[in-house]
Amino acid sequence: MSYKDILLIILFSLPFLAFAQEEEDQYEIPDTIPFTIDSLYREDQFYAGFHFNLVTNQPPGVSQESFSGGLNLGFIRDFPLNERRNVALGLGLGWSINTYGQNLFIGKGNDGATIFRSLGNNETYSTNRFTTQLIEAPIEFRWRTSTPESYKFWRIYTGMRLGYVYHFRSRFRDDNREVIVNDLEELERLRLGATFTFGYNTFNFQFYYALNPFFKNATVNDAPIDLSTLKIGLTFYIL
Repeated sequence: MSYKDILLIILFSLPFLAFAQEEEDQYEIPDTIPFTIDSLYREDQFYAGFHFNLVTNQPPGVSQESFSGGLNLGFIRDFPLNERRNVALGLGLGWSINTYGQNLFIGKGNDGATIFRSLGNNETYSTNRFTTQLIEAPIEFRWRTSTPESYKFWRIYTGMRLGYVYHFRSRFRDDNREVIVNDLEELERLRLGATFTFGYNTFNFQFYYALNPFFKNATVNDAPIDLSTLKIGLTFYIL
């Protein structure tokens, strides 16, 4: 094939190449996606937390033993209160599970009455704890340094948390027997606590102080059982 034939082929193909390029430009996907700032953003609407449970208000002879911890998670609806949207009210619904290891034995007598007894130092046992599962309704007043463009900011949230214990389980076990109690008349199923959370970005410290005891009309060693709890842990938020 001569140079003349090659040149004719190239000239003949130019209109088709131009048309193909035009078609390609017409359907070309842009390198960047346009970014739109959401001026009506809401923050921290899903949460999950892990905490250590400290048993407080212990009557004489009762003390905390072994690890006591818990998990809570849920959803909080964020209601901004100002134009900048860095001050808000949070109303939510969540779930929590907690375990408390201590030396307060909980059992049932032959007549069905509850037995509360502090376990002495000379008693040997492998397990003595009670577990609660709750439905919770957190209410928070929220302050933060957030902006529509930033997902990293300082936050201070304070408020109350109302809970209902729908499941209770006390378990004692030694070499000879195992005692499990689920139905406890003295249990205070309604729980109320003050909450405080502060932190930056991912890591946020969480504090919960219970405002009412676990048990009502209950005594041990002739003293009222006013056991309560202070929870200290970390909370993680998701938009």
